[in-house]
Amino acid sequence: MATMTARIIHTSIERDWREVYAFMADHEKMPLWATGLSSGLTRDGDEWIAPRPLGNARVRFVADNEFGVVDHLVTLDNGARVHNALRVVPNGDGAEVMFTLLRQPGMTDAQFAEDAAWVEKDLAALKSILETGNHNQESGKDNGQQR
Repeated sequence: MATMTARIIHTSIERDWREVYAFMADHEKMPLWATGLSSGLTRDGDEWIAPRPLGNARVRFVADNEFGVVDHLVTLDNGARVHNALRVVPNGDGAEVMFTLLRQPGMTDAQFAEDAAWVEKDLAALKSILETGNHNQESGKDNGQQR
């Protein structure tokens, strides 16, 4: 497979990076901000099931770690696998959250831009939740993206 075009999407959050990581690494809280998982995750052994309009996705997360890595591999019903690189790093007294968006094979410029806008929206929701302390916000609706 050829190298895919990548875009790093990031946001600064005014909370200690360890608190940001702990919130992000709590997979049951991901639907609060990761709107592609808006209907929730159900644990199935070492993986999680994410219900989707066009079929379930299986999600495997990296083990808890001290480095702020929240990577996850999404496997769609059709067998397509999407690696999502997600990191939290210290930024002064706060945190920087970075998502590496890879342009998937066959994705148009418009689809890649739409996917990037979706990630930006998710990170903005994460920032809002963590900076306001409102962990009970309802998430948005799934638009069928692969995250």
